[in-house]
This record gives sequence, C-alpha cells and structure tokens, in this order.
Amino acid sequence: MEPFKLIPPVKDYIWGGTRLRDEYGKQSSSERLAESWELACHKDGTSIISGGKYDGRPLTDFIAEHPEALGDNCRNFEHFPVLIKLIDAHDNLSVQVHPDNKYALEHEGEYGKTEMWYIVDCEPDSEIIYGFKDKISKDDFRSSIENNTLLDKVNHVPVKKGDVFFIKAGTLHAIGKGILIAEIQQNSNTTYRVYDYNRTDSNGNKRELHIEKAIDVTELEPIENSNQEKIIAEGTDYSLTELLAKCRYFTVYKDTIMQENRFHRNKNSFTHILVTDGEGTLFSNDDCFAYNMKFTKGESIFIPAGMKWIINGKCSIIYTVI
Repeated sequence: MEPFKLIPPVKDYIWGGTRLRDEYGKQSSSERLAESWELACHKDGTSIISGGKYDGRPLTDFIAEHPEALGDNCRNFEHFPVLIKLIDAHDNLSVQVHPDNKYALEHEGEYGKTEMWYIVDCEPDSEIIYGFKDKISKDDFRSSIENNTLLDKVNHVPVKKGDVFFIKAGTLHAIGKGILIAEIQQNSNTTYRVYDYNRTDSNGNKRELHIEKAIDVTELEPIENSNQEKIIAEGTDYSLTELLAKCRYFTVYKDTIMQENRFHRNKNSFTHILVTDGEGTLFSNDDCFAYNMKFTKGESIFIPAGMKWIINGKCSIIYTVI
C-alpha cells in the first residue's frame, strides 16, 4: 500500500461561489461550486482515487479490500467515521443545527454530526452564527422563527483567517458569506434548517425547513465561544505543528512547513492531508518502501495507517487522524 490522491465529489448549493474552482482546482460542470468533499465515504458522495493501482475507483473499494489501512481506532466505529470538506460560502448558509447520534439514528437512520471549522480565508467583517446570545425557551425559539426575528436572538461572531470553531451536535450555527472553511465532521449529511433568508432555487421553490426537529435537538443555552487557542504540538526551524481540535471522532492538526517535516503515524489511524496553501513533495521515510508524490494547493491525500513520510516544500496542510 502507498499514499494516493483523492478526487472529491462536489456540490452546487445555492449559496456557493467559484473559489474552489478558480483557486483550488476543483472541477464541476455547474456554475456554482459550494462544497468539495475531500474525504468522503457516504451514500451522498464518495471520493475517487487518483493514481496507482486503484486509479479511478471509489475510496470505498480500497477500504473494502484493505480495511487494515484505516487503522485500529476505526474499529470503534460502525461506519467510516469522518467526512472532510472545503466550503465556499459566497452567500450566507442557512441557520441550521445537527442532531446527536441518538436522535439522528432514531429519526434519520444515520449518525449525528459534531464538526469543527478552520477558517482558511475570509473577507473583512465576515462572521458566523454560533448559538444564542441569551438563554431562550423552546416557545421563544419557535416564535422567533415564525415572526422572522431569529437573527436578533443568535450570537454573531466575527472571524478572521486561522480561527477555529468546534461545533458540537445541537449547536445552532451558520457560516456567513465571504468565508472559506475546511470542515472536519462526523460522517453524516443530516442537517435541520430553521432559517434560509427566504431564498428560492432556480425553479422558484424555497428549500425545506425542519423546524420541529431543530427545536427538539437545539441547545438553548448560550455556548462558550470555542474559537480555540491553537496548541503548539511541535516546532522546529523548518515547520510548526498546531493542534486544532480533538474529540472522540477526530483529531485535527495544522502543519506549516517552511522547508521539511517528518511524520510517523502508528497503526492506530490513517492520515488525511488537505493542502490549504503552497506546494511540496511527499516521499517515504522507510528503507523498505519508496514513493514520491508532488502536490499543490487544494489537493487531498490519503495515507494508510502505519506509514512514515516526509514532506519537503513550503506549504500549509490540515491533517486529520482518528
């Protein structure tokens, strides 16, 4: 086994822009390109392998034949545990919430969604919605939706490039326009929309809202701002590694490489690399196996569990393990 690049499925939701195509090399026949699912094994979209023995085949094929490539930690999960995206919010996303595992399994037949956001880039004065400003009752929550005052009740948080937010299941939230994020989440596509700015699609139809389910699952207390201070895990003259988020579902790091960094993951987990800036070369750090892979901004790489590798170049990467 060796590392390989992934080609993502893409989504053309009405709030999407063109940055993922123009700046990150994503391909789509649609005018809008809202999301690229950089690591995906889901019924609504699956990554395709680029290069090597499995070239052109779904990532699910490789995993079915080589489950050991996922690592020991993935045995704790019934299904592939994570979904990783790049999201280009040209316009505001809907105000929404995701259920926890118990509620999602009972009502949707899949697991819930806890996620984290890394702000890759944003326009000046960009903001997200993150929970409520003050404690609110279910009746007041419902009334604010019905009388169109919800945006007065929610917590508007200014953001800047490099910010990190942890979005626990049950947190009311929305990505504001002008923001491009990397999202690492549980492998779920269940979203309950409560407000969508009265937008219509190309056929003049408003998107479905899920108000009663949202009221069932939303945390009504204000949520502590999880714009986490990044923890420096390791630094040298050649690279800087920062821990962005850690929970039972995923651990996420940012690595800024000025010249070189050496990596060695044990057999506990695969590694997914998302290149957010720059370019470099990934090659083996193992006398028994050799590979060499050039990469650039916007590319996505899957590295099976237990491998050693080195990255040379000048780049920024987000890498995720289980």
